[in-house]
Amino acid sequence: MRSPLFVLASAAAFAMAFALPAAAAPTGDTIVTFEITAGTLDIVVPATADLGDVAAGATSVSGALGPVTVTDTRGALDAGWVVTVSSTSFTTGGGTAAETIPASAVTYDPRTVTASTGTVTLDPGETDDLAVPLVAMTATAIVGNNSATWNPLITIALPPAAVAGVYTGTITHSVA
Repeated sequence: MRSPLFVLASAAAFAMAFALPAAAAPTGDTIVTFEITAGTLDIVVPATADLGDVAAGATSVSGALGPVTVTDTRGALDAGWVVTVSSTSFTTGGGTAAETIPASAVTYDPRTVTASTGTVTLDPGETDDLAVPLVAMTATAIVGNNSATWNPLITIALPPAAVAGVYTGTITHSVA
């Protein structure tokens, strides 16, 4: 005769071998969302630039304007931007005809991009005078955030009748 403990252990082993599978643990799904908000399209230019001194009778004066930087944090897909540049006349003294150099005498050369970030194709504009607004830089094939910096060369043709003095004008960059 078998002991009651043996019978009980055998019965327990048999029951475990043929026990129903345990029920799956309950689950729950959570849908998670977040938003990346669009930033801005900004341009930073030098506050001032000094092209230096030239002697009376010189035919031109030229120099680097200083770094122009566009920062695009709009997070766009396949977007672009264009920078245009314009100039006022340059004047000294009372701004008479002999004291004025027209914007058409101001030449803007964007030269090459000195720094950029992100996924972007950059195309410097053509070198030309600023008689009318000029495209300085074009960005295409943008994906996400990007930036570009260039240091344009400004050349001002001086008319033979230009009088001595400190000439002041404004070069304006716009980005859209």
